[in-house]
Amino acid sequence: MANRFPPTKPKYNGTVRSKGQSVVVEHDNIEKALRLFKRKCTEAGTILEVRDRQNFTKPTTKRKQAKAAAKMRTKREMQKNDLNKKRLY
Repeated sequence: MANRFPPTKPKYNGTVRSKGQSVVVEHDNIEKALRLFKRKCTEAGTILEVRDRQNFTKPTTKRKQAKAAAKMRTKREMQKNDLNKKRLY
């Protein structure tokens, strides 16, 4: 049986686009281009994603870490609110 919907090719609009992050080096200023590249990667979250994918963590471990982080957040908020309520006598 033939495929009803054949795969379509991406449309070419005259410019070549590369996949992922890219930076143009101007006036042989590699340091500036490297800084821009690092900033783009951090804003896109690629560094965090690579770190997460380096090793597998079980779903139960993820849940435990999320729960512990939530507890720490609430504890921090409680301490922050308690600091403002001082006895003034």
